[in-house]
Amino acid sequence: MIETSAFLVASRYIGVREIAGELDNPLVVAMLRLDSDWPEHDEVPWCSVFVNFVAWQLGLERARSLRARKWLLVGRPITLDEAKPEEDIVIFKRGRYSQPGPDVINAPGHVGFYAGREDSMVLVLGGNQSNKVSIAPFPVSDVLGVRRLRLEGGA
Repeated sequence: MIETSAFLVASRYIGVREIAGELDNPLVVAMLRLDSDWPEHDEVPWCSVFVNFVAWQLGLERARSLRARKWLLVGRPITLDEAKPEEDIVIFKRGRYSQPGPDVINAPGHVGFYAGREDSMVLVLGGNQSNKVSIAPFPVSDVLGVRRLRLEGGA
């Protein structure tokens, strides 16, 4: 059996983007439809959808939600200092204004695969970052939690 990491699988999608206007990227729409039937177009928040899609391919536990903060309820909590690109996801608060802490799931957020740190920034491989899959920096101060995903049904 060939072993791979979620990060490696996710990196294969770098550059996949939503399409502005009337057309939709069929891959992004397929990701959206994995856990929800309401999105008809790719121009919706899809960061959580991308993480769900990659986790689904590897048989990892999933949030099964379009809501990024739902990932705070999945996996084993770890510290940012323990995070590894091969294994972990990071959940952030999102928005220009004051945001609630990690105990509030129904608030704006962002989620992606941990890609490293540079000074006060966390690098994240994620979907819907400038409307595409990319590696982008986010402030450490916006981190709500870090999770290590396990195999679906695993301990």
